[in-house]
Amino acid sequence: MASPEKHEIYYVPEQSKWPIVGSIALLVSVFGAGTLMNGLSSGSGAAPGQYILFAGLLLLVWMFFGWFGNVIKESRQGLYSSQMDRSFRMGMTWFIFSEVMFFCAFFGALFYVRVFAGPWLDGLGDKGVSGMLWPEFNFSWPLVNNPDPSRFPGPHETISPWQLPLINTLLLVSSSVTLTLAHHALRAGKRKALQNWLLLTVVLGVIFLGLQLAEYAHAYRDLGLTLKSGIYGSTFFMLTGFHGFHVTMGAIILTVMLIRVYKGHFTPENHFGFEAAAWYWHFVDVVWVALFIFVYVL
Repeated sequence: MASPEKHEIYYVPEQSKWPIVGSIALLVSVFGAGTLMNGLSSGSGAAPGQYILFAGLLLLVWMFFGWFGNVIKESRQGLYSSQMDRSFRMGMTWFIFSEVMFFCAFFGALFYVRVFAGPWLDGLGDKGVSGMLWPEFNFSWPLVNNPDPSRFPGPHETISPWQLPLINTLLLVSSSVTLTLAHHALRAGKRKALQNWLLLTVVLGVIFLGLQLAEYAHAYRDLGLTLKSGIYGSTFFMLTGFHGFHVTMGAIILTVMLIRVYKGHFTPENHFGFEAAAWYWHFVDVVWVALFIFVYVL
């Protein structure tokens, strides 16, 4: 008699409150951020935006802990099959792709200003009229002398790429190397080496964030480089600021992975949570290399 055909098991979780909690948290956060940015206030003159935003962020943190905790528990119980593993990999791949498109939009804005908008305002476009909007305006990048300095004062000077930015580049590139060594140690079953290399990766990420804060303080205090410094200031802080936010999230994710490693989680055969964190960190590192070249050097 032929043996019954074997089918791959696909785990279907029970009903969960976390999707609706996450949706509410995002709604509250966006509403709070919009209220804060537009300076709306209540009848008493108080500005509730920051409190609404903080409440939404707390809800998000609660959702992350609860939802990811459920996923970790289910994985540790052996409920996930290889089909579920493929689903996780596809989801993480699409998430990183969406992040790539996010940064492409900001790099695209930088490219458009430097290659098209700036030269066009200087009369180098197809209209051929020199200084069509500002007679005294001469475009060059970085744009230190703004067309209307009374409204958008330019910085006194720009940040040298060969000081803190270069150090931060070396830190992040080194962190990718240490994270790769941690991954190889995990696959080889070397738990102590895994702990040490992963801890060093987190430390390098934290040092990077500390140096970036020092760079921002130097830019605001000494160079006059702020978000209000025209298109150069806005593109600089939008690109580096959002990247710093992603490094912060990546460092938090790697810290969670480190805690799980110390608790004995992950095996050489089953460790996609660690792999997903590594994918994200390597993506953040690649973005920084592009930032270093196109924002600081060129």
